[in-house]
Amino acid sequence: MNIIIRNLGICNWLGIEEKMIKFTKNRSFNTSDELWCLEHYPVFTYGVLEKKKYAPFIHKIPVFKSNRGGKITFHGPGQLIIYLLIDLRRKKIKFYELVNRIEILIIHILKILKISSYTKKKHPGIYVKKKKICSLGFRIINGCSLHGISLNVNMDLKPFNFISPCGNKKIKMTQIKNFKKNITIKNVQEIFIKNFYILFNY
Repeated sequence: MNIIIRNLGICNWLGIEEKMIKFTKNRSFNTSDELWCLEHYPVFTYGVLEKKKYAPFIHKIPVFKSNRGGKITFHGPGQLIIYLLIDLRRKKIKFYELVNRIEILIIHILKILKISSYTKKKHPGIYVKKKKICSLGFRIINGCSLHGISLNVNMDLKPFNFISPCGNKKIKMTQIKNFKKNITIKNVQEIFIKNFYILFNY
């Protein structure tokens, strides 16, 4: 079965999460998988494991609780968001395999861009020179994945300073622009999709 690619532009986070949940709960075994490629207007979100309570705004940026895993992070324009709406049962992929494949994919994409990156066992995500460049956060409902990855391409990183990214105050963020100047989100997205097809056998 093929996968549908949706280019959604810049979106409000809250509406997108609601659509993801609705799509996942209503899908059947014959529903095509989808990739949603987009950017978000500035927003902080935190997952179900976050125990800390947050005010509705941090430095005038809205804060929302998400149904994904993981702790607090920031999304904003210039960050490539790809939500993976995949029936893992149909693809016969276990959750840990999904995460592992996505990490391999991001590392491969960065290698294509001549950026050396790696993972950390205790702190999920992808890192470059001790700074985090890509975050992962998923939820599984009825054997299907939702949420996905946020890859920093060319964005304002300052709001990350207002939080402890992913619950770790020692984590510092970086982005592709710092290592490859003439890069666009479209470029990175095209590389992602091309290699995603191969790695996930679509």
